[in-house]
Amino acid sequence: MTFDGWPAEALEFYEGLEADNSRTYWSAHKAVYEEAVHGPMAALLAELADEFGPGKIFRPNRDLRFSADKSPYKTHIGALFERGGYVQLSANGLAAGLGMFHLAADQLDRYRRAVAEDVTGRELERVIAALAKKRIEVVGRDSLKSAPRGYPKDHPRIELLRHKGLIAWRKWPVEPWLGTAEAKKEVVAFLRGARPLHDWLGTRVGPSQS
Repeated sequence: MTFDGWPAEALEFYEGLEADNSRTYWSAHKAVYEEAVHGPMAALLAELADEFGPGKIFRPNRDLRFSADKSPYKTHIGALFERGGYVQLSANGLAAGLGMFHLAADQLDRYRRAVAEDVTGRELERVIAALAKKRIEVVGRDSLKSAPRGYPKDHPRIELLRHKGLIAWRKWPVEPWLGTAEAKKEVVAFLRGARPLHDWLGTRVGPSQS
């Protein structure tokens, strides 16, 4: 299957799911999900595998074990690339991310040390500034409200030190090009453009050893 974007039915499917997040709705529209939502995502991952590695599409069911919200289905489809990168489609449009969404304890320690140290910390600031010029936002995840233990509150990079995850993120609203191969070009341009943050994290933080 060739990736030709997501048809209007994909967005309509998620609009309907947001209004009626039930097994009844899902069962009645499962064929639309498979053909208009899942199918194009699988095609996109296959076409990008050579550059970004094999992709994995997350299951549509929500994990309800620790959630007060018992809605059974996610109102978006998300996929992750083996070599880094995330793509998501919902009724609101397309989104993509690259970075480290959640840092394990050993990763968090290395991240904070690298941010606090002048050479590597300023290097990260330059990376973030360069991405901003490309209209790529860098956002923190699970950020603390105060300084992490052992770090001064007046550290020049205290905002970065508070984060427990760091990702480059880009959102695109619903536009006609979502239903064309142009969607692939936008995702590829983002993933390539955000590579400096991915490289900094890979070098300064690396995978968890725990």
